[in-house]
Amino acid sequence: MLFLTLAIFALILVLLGYLYKKTQKLGQTVFVGLVLGLGMGALLQNVGDEGTIKTALDWINLVGSGYVRLLQMIVMPLVFVSILSAITRLNEARSLGKISFSVLSVLLVTTAIAAFIGIIMVQIFGLTAEGLVAGERELAAQTRVLGRADQINALSVPAMLLSFIPKNPFAELTGANPTSIISVVIFSAFLGVAALSLRKENQELGDRIAQGVETLNKLVARLVRFVIRLTPYGVFALMIKVGATSKWADILNLGSFIVASYIAIFLMFIVHGVLLLLSGISPIQYYKKVMPTLAFAFSSRSSAATIPLNIETQTDKLGNNPAIANFSATFGATIGQNGCAGIYPAMLAVMIAPTVGIDPFSVSYIATLVLVVAISSFGIAGVGGGATFAAIVVLSTLGLPLELVGLLISIEPLIDMGRTALNVNGAMTAGTLSSKWLKLKE
Repeated sequence: MLFLTLAIFALILVLLGYLYKKTQKLGQTVFVGLVLGLGMGALLQNVGDEGTIKTALDWINLVGSGYVRLLQMIVMPLVFVSILSAITRLNEARSLGKISFSVLSVLLVTTAIAAFIGIIMVQIFGLTAEGLVAGERELAAQTRVLGRADQINALSVPAMLLSFIPKNPFAELTGANPTSIISVVIFSAFLGVAALSLRKENQELGDRIAQGVETLNKLVARLVRFVIRLTPYGVFALMIKVGATSKWADILNLGSFIVASYIAIFLMFIVHGVLLLLSGISPIQYYKKVMPTLAFAFSSRSSAATIPLNIETQTDKLGNNPAIANFSATFGATIGQNGCAGIYPAMLAVMIAPTVGIDPFSVSYIATLVLVVAISSFGIAGVGGGATFAAIVVLSTLGLPLELVGLLISIEPLIDMGRTALNVNGAMTAGTLSSKWLKLKE
């Protein structure tokens, strides 16, 4: 059984390679890999025994997790070099302020909208925290959640903001801290501004620096393209693991919450499309171009690992300004995440509120919740950990019990795929809108 599984896996990898070579359409090949991976994973769960599934997934993970590691390998070099290159091509340092303000505004406003949509979904589906049963796995998760809550409560807003500033840029380039990506962005921005200042004083020296940075940028970009070509294989392997390890009984038991979450996620994709349309950008053409990136985000459940694909899609397919593409991709991986920091914590806060005697649909509570979600989404980068940390921050701020976060642990991976895709799309939307508004489209 194990040999047959791995033989089929290898055969499909070859077929995916042939399909991409034949069509030269990465998005189409990625989608085929996603569907085949989910189907093969579900089949493996139904016909294989536990030992065979575990061993098979260990080998299959060489492709899936190996691809994710390759993307993680190039994240920091890409962020550092591409931001530095983009800034050295700007005419003045003041443009950085406009870019940062525009990108962050879109991320935070859309996160607030996402929270409001999450609240509406809870009301429509009549979701509540009452009646949920905690098994052994859920009780263990509750213990971990309470431990993380202590860590978050000890982190003040000034401490979180201070953690963004790098004290050792070389350590940050290794990803040593949860805020390393933002720290690298800040270091690159300062270095870029220094290069602009030198160019004003000595045009020849400034041009030489810019030429050297651009050469390094082209080298890293070529490396990124090599890795991105492996996307169909990585997505295929990752989806096999999803299909083979999903607990279908848990999914059926919490089906209403899953359906409500995905409808909220779908509505936010529509909101992004409407914002693009209002700015004179075709949502249909936009989604055709970004689909491979969203497919990888969906299967990998990692906004950070998707940064290289995010930047490449924005600059090469959407024509966004390189500086804006880099800022939106990196900020969007840690700040203003529409799915993890918007929809999810808002839904939990509304479900839990009645258990402590609060009317979750009062105007005052909804206004407070949306505001807390938007502000908290800016601070999630200070602790890391995605949706779970976002939920803990919001619930702790509102003085609500945290047990529900642990009760939903069994369906976390399934919902997290959609949330991650939405997070990444929010970042790409912010970059596309900012490029349009600031008239910096390539």
